[in-house]
Amino acid sequence: MCGICGEYRFDGSLPQLESVQKMMEQLEKRGPDHAGTFSDHSMAFGHRRLAIIDLSEKSHQPMIDRSTSLALVFNGTIYNHPELRKQLQAKGHTFVSTGDTEVILKAYAQWGEDCVKHFLGMFAIAIWDMQKKTLFLARDRMGIKPLYYSWTTQGFRFASTTQALLATATNDSPINTAIDAAALHNLFTLHAVVPAPRTILQGVRKLEPGHSLLIQANGEHQLSRYWTLEAKRPEKDLSEDEWIETIHEHLKTAVRRRNQIADVPVGVLLSGGLDSSLLVGLLDEIGIEDIRTFTIGFDDQPEEKGSEYEFSDAVVERFATRHYKVHIPNEHTLQRLPEAVMNMSEPMFGQDAIGFYLLSEQVSKHVKVVQSGQGADEVFGGYFWYSLMQEAKGSALERFSPYYFDRDHHEMAQMLNPAYIERDFTAEYMKELLETPHADNFIDAVLRADTTMLIVDDPVKRVDNMTMAWGLEARVPFLDHELVELAASMPIEMKLRDGGKYVLKKIARNMIPDSVIDRPKGYFPVPALKFVRGEFLDFMQDILNSQQCKERGIYQRSYINKLLKKPEAYLTRIKGSKLWHMALMEYWLQLNKL
Repeated sequence: MCGICGEYRFDGSLPQLESVQKMMEQLEKRGPDHAGTFSDHSMAFGHRRLAIIDLSEKSHQPMIDRSTSLALVFNGTIYNHPELRKQLQAKGHTFVSTGDTEVILKAYAQWGEDCVKHFLGMFAIAIWDMQKKTLFLARDRMGIKPLYYSWTTQGFRFASTTQALLATATNDSPINTAIDAAALHNLFTLHAVVPAPRTILQGVRKLEPGHSLLIQANGEHQLSRYWTLEAKRPEKDLSEDEWIETIHEHLKTAVRRRNQIADVPVGVLLSGGLDSSLLVGLLDEIGIEDIRTFTIGFDDQPEEKGSEYEFSDAVVERFATRHYKVHIPNEHTLQRLPEAVMNMSEPMFGQDAIGFYLLSEQVSKHVKVVQSGQGADEVFGGYFWYSLMQEAKGSALERFSPYYFDRDHHEMAQMLNPAYIERDFTAEYMKELLETPHADNFIDAVLRADTTMLIVDDPVKRVDNMTMAWGLEARVPFLDHELVELAASMPIEMKLRDGGKYVLKKIARNMIPDSVIDRPKGYFPVPALKFVRGEFLDFMQDILNSQQCKERGIYQRSYINKLLKKPEAYLTRIKGSKLWHMALMEYWLQLNKL
């Protein structure tokens, strides 16, 4: 896990090493163990390393292979690198390191752009061909690792975060920081999701998951999709017991991969919910003896408990894990909020971001790698709205939007300056996405959209940003692409029955405590930011009434005033504060000096 960046010039001049250095400074937290640079004519790479596999200097980056004239920077983990190494050795390749980085280089030398089809893991990759003068970029199938880029007047820059790119902006090489109207519509409709390649800024883009980008010396480029998820039943259907057994085996494989492929200890973020508790149970089942678990809690509010210790404690007792319990006073939440927001590559509305940020700070003192339960709800049908959508009538969009969209288009028109409401961008996008071929039915299409797009730019991005802010790698077994492919072919009733995640509950029964399996679905509790009152309300009022917000003119004042009159009355369909969404967006822009 690392931070990567680079600049490719098309105007015949050399890259600005000062720009690469500025990007690396912004990426230091993602890779505190080593810093390296490389330049070759029109290309320059920067890399910040978090050493997890092959801790020696032989796996430092940028990695150069003079025998193949290739250079690489890479962020992520290739879980099948030992198997690929053997394949490549059989084809005549030799290795000097034991890590996954060199395997990527040799794989590109052997298979070219198709190398990514051989990788099992999470990754953002940049490979420079010193002979052909081409730059190859690729992002993993599930979009777990980020890859942002910007086209400049002289060339192309890429980095692991938006902030790294923004640090390079100059009068001679500006980045267009105007608000992207379509992205703004997506952001406020899809609870902070902006589908790739857009970001909220017109001059910053991100590579789509499951895609690669090949750039030539003259700036010509080709975007290629190398992976597509189909949500169709297999030719030979399985019985219920066979499905449960097959999913169980794939889950064990996914958990084993993410525990074994590391030369440092691996922990688990244990929330006390089904998903993370099941990860602990599976680790025990495959024979891991020293399981390290981490749980966070906050002060209670009159309406809600600030922790789920009663459930996580039951899992800790069952498996005798080496447990670390982190408690955060509510007053610290607002004090530390600016730090968390500054580590968001894009605005994120999920109030658990600050929780993950503060938890990661403490976890990073003990381990460098953790497994996390993100993705289980999307892959295995855990959210309450899936059943509501299934029962609804009408077109795919008519069944989806009333249960998912935070605001309908007519409310967006009341909220945003007319300059940003050209048309219903989000409805257009979701209609096309839900009607994409190779899904057997409507719910198959919804789960596929959630898994391949909506989750990427909400919980997955949030966890990556908040953990990597402390040099902590988060691995997500439920998003193992082979497991995702299998789950996408499973009958819908195996997911939605019993309130959702039926197959996971069947696997978990008699493995983890029944109290965890049978509890109502919970969410990461952050009481200080859930209830819009007191200091938190004052904070949002100050932001939305600031001169910067007024001059920026994104929001209509009449809409802000309406929400401020009844700050706890206006919630989205999944119970998010509309006032918080607006304040967070403006606060992110202000902190990034935009």
